[in-house]
Amino acid sequence: MVYFYLIAAGALLPILNNFFPIFEKSYSWWLSPLLYIAFFLGFIIIHIGLLLLAFAVAKPKAPNKFEAKFYRFILNWSLPLIVWLAKVEIRLHGMDPEDVPNDQRMLFVCNHQFDLDPVILMSVFPHHDIGFIGKKDIIKKLPLIAKAMQKLYGLFIDRENDREAAKTIIEAIRTLKDQKASIGLFPEGYTSKTCELLPFRNGSFKIALKSKAPIVVCAINNTRTIPKNICRKKTVIDFNIIDVIYPSQYEGMNTTELGDMIHEKMEAGYNEIRNK
Repeated sequence: MVYFYLIAAGALLPILNNFFPIFEKSYSWWLSPLLYIAFFLGFIIIHIGLLLLAFAVAKPKAPNKFEAKFYRFILNWSLPLIVWLAKVEIRLHGMDPEDVPNDQRMLFVCNHQFDLDPVILMSVFPHHDIGFIGKKDIIKKLPLIAKAMQKLYGLFIDRENDREAAKTIIEAIRTLKDQKASIGLFPEGYTSKTCELLPFRNGSFKIALKSKAPIVVCAINNTRTIPKNICRKKTVIDFNIIDVIYPSQYEGMNTTELGDMIHEKMEAGYNEIRNK
C-alpha cells in the first residue's frame, strides 16, 4: 500500500504539469519534490481518515455477513500502512504462515507484550479473519477500537465477573463453530510488563475444547519497544509460528492440561526468538 501511494504521488506530478507547467519553472527543482511529498502524505492522511470514519460511523454490534466482509477488507487494506507508520519490521520464525491451513476457523494463542500485538498477528495471518478477545475496559477507554473489534467478531471479557466471562467464552465457541471468524487469544490475560511469559488463565481454553478448533501457538517479542523507537528508528519484531495443535492431539484433556501443554510450547518458542 505504501509503495502504491509512492507511485501514485509520482504519477500526479506529470498530470498536474499538464495544467500548470511546473517542470518548466525555474523553481521546479524544489517545488516538484515538495509536491511529491505533499501528495504522498495526502494519500496517507485520506486513507487513515477514511479508515477511522468507517469504524466511527459503525454501530456497536456484531456484524452481518456483508459488514464482516467490508470491515475485514478495509482493515486488511490498511494493515501494511499501519505497520509502516509504526516503523515496524516483522521477522518471521518457525512455520511459514502459508502452511497454516485457512480452510477452517482456528484459535490463535500468543503471549502479550503491547497493545499493537493484535495488529502484528493480523498482519502475519491476513487471510484467517481473526477476531480478538479483549478486556471489557476497552469499550469505555477506547470506544473506536471497541467498535472495530466488534465489526471483526471481536469479543470483550469481564475477568472480574465469572458469569459474564463465561458468556464471552460461550460466544467465542459459537463464533468458531459457526465458522464466522477465527479467535485470537492472549491467555496471559494482561500485557507482560517484564516481557516474561506469565501464567495462563487456563479457563479460556474451554474455547478450544468445546469448539474442537485447531490451536495455532505463536510467540512474539519486542513489541514493547515500539513506543520508544517510533520517533527514532525501526523496530524489528520477532514472530514465531510454533505449532498447530489439532483436536486429536488434545482430546480428553482438561483446560489445565491443555494450558500447560501450550504454555510449555510457547515458552520454548518464545525463548528461541528472545535469545537471537
